Amino acid sequence: MLLPTLGSAGDVHPFIALALALQARGHRATVLTNPLFQPLIERCGLGFEALGSAERALAAIRNPDIWHPRRGVQLVLKIMGPAVAELFSILERRAEAATVVAASSLALGARIAQDKFGLPTATVHLQPSMLRSLEDPLVLGPWHPHWQPRWTKAALYWVLDRYWIDPALQPAVNVLRMQLGLAPIRRVLQHWVHSPQCVLAMFPSWFAAPRRDWPQRTHLAGFPLWDAREMPGSVLPQELGAKAPVEVDSFLASGEAPVVVTAGSAAATLGRFFSESVRALQTLDRRALLVTNFAQQLPTSLPDTMAATGYAPFGTLLPRSALIIHHGGIGTVAQAIAAGIPQLLVPRAFDQFDNAARVERLGLGRSLADSRYRAAAAASIIGEMLQDGAMRARCREYAARVDSVATLSTACEHLEALGARPIGDLATV
Repeated sequence: MLLPTLGSAGDVHPFIALALALQARGHRATVLTNPLFQPLIERCGLGFEALGSAERALAAIRNPDIWHPRRGVQLVLKIMGPAVAELFSILERRAEAATVVAASSLALGARIAQDKFGLPTATVHLQPSMLRSLEDPLVLGPWHPHWQPRWTKAALYWVLDRYWIDPALQPAVNVLRMQLGLAPIRRVLQHWVHSPQCVLAMFPSWFAAPRRDWPQRTHLAGFPLWDAREMPGSVLPQELGAKAPVEVDSFLASGEAPVVVTAGSAAATLGRFFSESVRALQTLDRRALLVTNFAQQLPTSLPDTMAATGYAPFGTLLPRSALIIHHGGIGTVAQAIAAGIPQLLVPRAFDQFDNAARVERLGLGRSLADSRYRAAAAASIIGEMLQDGAMRARCREYAARVDSVATLSTACEHLEALGARPIGDLATV
């Protein structure tokens, strides 16, 4: 089992969870991802192979454009480009008769290897926004196209592809395809990104209901939760600027349940978010724990009621917290739902707007645009949420629906079924 994935901890941790579950079922599982995660993956007892470079990843993390709604997506897609041929080369070298690939959404070299060799491959989507639908269109920033006619929604996807996504992805994809004698691809993320054999949607149906215009072989598994709880501080190396962790258990035990504030494991340039959060929580006289791998974002001094840490496993931290303020990444969304606590989401780019809209629809939290995220506005919303008994009850109700063990079992079963098919048999899976 080869599991290529690209991105931050929220993109890698689910693949570690899946690899560990596959290994427990007797398979050889290897995670292919950025070298930043090599120590963590190897300490888990899993196979590792480098995909991409730490230098490129850190350059992106430290670029403020990464959080721009438009420029951030283009930046990430351009960074993904060199990994296309690199991943294809790895799979060409490592694939055996009994190999199955479970590739993340933008691990596009795996799709090319599937087209060239018939390699059994599942596309693994962690967020609903990767499954385009005219019935349930993705939310892009403040504009919600749900009420628009179908032709308007289709035109929106076409414009995104023509002027935004394909210019970043097509060169890397089609240059390699031409070298391999494969036909070029247009609108990479419209249909081709999905494996014709198996698509694993790693979220539950109550978070995003299946749609008739999704790929035919799409299987919803649920949220795959894993957070290195036995290895604190191991998500990114300390020399990257992570603040040495406080004794989190002692902090939690020393007062009321805190509000957790995080901008994601790969956020390095969001100082205003943290400073406004601190001011808002000071206004409310609330304890808070700030979680970031890049301490330079934090205020130079914090009130006595607040602390900061470079990493804290959400599986143990969030159930002991009152509320979480975060960026809207799907991994943090899932952990907060599983913990049964309300969420204030401050989306900036990528899938975050869509995830925030889904959390709000379920009544599990609120969202506030980054442009409007100021201490006074945040304090007002946080105060209302902390007093909302109905929201807390809904959070507890949905927490009971999250079953990561069942999720991983379902995903493993689909991958094992994929491996039981003859190589090259794309039509009958």
